[in-house]
Amino acid sequence: QIIRDLCKIPAPSGKEEKRAEYCLEWLLKNGAEGTYIDDALNVIYPHNCEGSNEITVVVAHTDTVFPDTEPMPFSEDEDKMYSPGIGDDTASVAVLLMTARYFIRNNIKPQGGILFVCNSCEEGLGNLKGAKEIMKVYAGRVSQFVSFDSCFGGIQNKCVGSCRYEVEVTTPGGHSFSKFGTKNAIAELSKIVTKIYEIAVPHIEDSITTYNVGSIEGGTSVNTIAQSAKMLCEYRSDNSECLEIMGKYFDEIFDGAKGDNVDVNVKIIGIRPCEKGVNPEKKKAMIDKLSEAMVSVVGGEIELWSMSTDCNIPLSIGIPASCIGVYYGGGAHTREEWIEKKSVKTGLEVGIKTVLEVTE
Repeated sequence: QIIRDLCKIPAPSGKEEKRAEYCLEWLLKNGAEGTYIDDALNVIYPHNCEGSNEITVVVAHTDTVFPDTEPMPFSEDEDKMYSPGIGDDTASVAVLLMTARYFIRNNIKPQGGILFVCNSCEEGLGNLKGAKEIMKVYAGRVSQFVSFDSCFGGIQNKCVGSCRYEVEVTTPGGHSFSKFGTKNAIAELSKIVTKIYEIAVPHIEDSITTYNVGSIEGGTSVNTIAQSAKMLCEYRSDNSECLEIMGKYFDEIFDGAKGDNVDVNVKIIGIRPCEKGVNPEKKKAMIDKLSEAMVSVVGGEIELWSMSTDCNIPLSIGIPASCIGVYYGGGAHTREEWIEKKSVKTGLEVGIKTVLEVTE
């Protein structure tokens, strides 16, 4: 029922208030004393955390990639549920809430305590605001971090960092006939796009590095030489050195596009950091426990994935973190997204066993 309720509550990044209120009320109703909503719209239930500097943070994010502020469509049949954002990450939020209730009802108080968090702003230009706020407020007190996000079968072993830009090119423009030959902002922006797609991405060890131009807009009419054109673009990598190399490539392209009657205004709109300074043995031990938990419930083989998740923030400051899937579904980030109903019960088993394993 939690999933059905949450799917009726739209939650674009930064506008998760109503979902946060639902999660707060649900937790309080189920005995989660001390639960509160912070300034970043995280719903936080500190479980046996008082006085501890060895806290395990467990998160699932409430926001979706969809900008809708009206309820989105929801349907179900005997086997599946369908709704935008139902898997990423609504089903995971439901599993997290039920896992917290399991610990409350069974009076399980692991040494070090657990911070159960329905967090905000994981998606897109939310820029991991929720995770950043958690790690700032609980600085020095967190020993490990687990995210419920994605499907069964995969566990995050590398975090994908990124840098995102809004780029605007401006020119004098003019009438398409009388001012023919005047520089056109769309044409100049197109040159930048072409240069980006000529980049030979760096490869260091087994790293993966990518780039993308995600949207483009500009111009006034068919008979106007465009005065302005904009795009959103990014580069990503699971290797910090590759991120630095890509940053230099992009800077060179942007600087090289400037010239007579061509201005290029570059604004960084999002940065997601890579891993830095994490003890490899502690991180491996954590991933091994997560793998054991999933295999013991779901079976099969575990794939290790490079991902961009809330785990980027703790990993960037040397704290072991990983992400594990707690449902089965498909169509993430599309309006046709679905989950398999019976997988949620299995996901709860995975969630409970995961938290028990990493906090024992």
